Amino acid sequence: MTRLFILFQYLIPQHVLSRCIGYVARSEIPWFKNFIIKQFDGIYNIDWSVAVRKEPEQYVSFNDFFTRALTDDARPLTGRLVSPADGLVSVTGDIKHQRAIQAKGHDYSIPQLLGEALPESFNNGSFLTVYLAPSDYHRVHFPQQGALQNARYIPGALFSVNQKTAAHVPGLFTRNERLVLRLTSNEGDYYLVLIGAMIVAGIQPFWQPEPFKAQRPIDQPMQALAVDQGQEAGRFLLGSTAILITQANQNWCVTPGATIKMGQTLVN
Repeated sequence: MTRLFILFQYLIPQHVLSRCIGYVARSEIPWFKNFIIKQFDGIYNIDWSVAVRKEPEQYVSFNDFFTRALTDDARPLTGRLVSPADGLVSVTGDIKHQRAIQAKGHDYSIPQLLGEALPESFNNGSFLTVYLAPSDYHRVHFPQQGALQNARYIPGALFSVNQKTAAHVPGLFTRNERLVLRLTSNEGDYYLVLIGAMIVAGIQPFWQPEPFKAQRPIDQPMQALAVDQGQEAGRFLLGSTAILITQANQNWCVTPGATIKMGQTLVN
């Protein structure tokens, strides 16, 4: 079944499917969007207690619900370097020969992921990958205070990014659509990468009202824009993956397979 699922992803028109799903998710027809939200809630048992708006009728569309805001006390910040997202820790490790692990038996080129050369100062750095399932909170936040230097949007494929696909599609993260954020920090520089996926209707950064739709790479110098730890970096309009790449070598206190929340400390 896994091989059939992977083959299916190679054969289908990924972007057409994602656009169709996106059209449905943007619908503001009250009875229709309420029906979809309630069906989703029935499948994934959403925790409404931490949402600012606690009723399906309060959302203008499924996308509005899917990227819902949480109450201020829902995700306390508990360390100097915290998780950028809710999700499952799929892999952690140290950078070796400018490569990172994707899944058992697969690695990828970090420069390819970033769309630029990896500074030598990152050669002894670390990485952590968080997979966001459909039921998770889908805003991604800055794990550390710093200055946002550059944002790079890289269009690409839209393979699923779940564990099965990561274990069978070589260079998955370097193939998929992504947003690369480069930051400097007193604690060490870092990259935060948001990876798009199948039926994800887009990656929407915090500074613009719509997700990227370009068919070519976009570089946006951010003029050392100051950002706070826990500030929103962007959001996925359906489930995906966030990758944190740090200049400093980290002693991660979370392990692959662990479920984490945004704001939870990542290091000892």
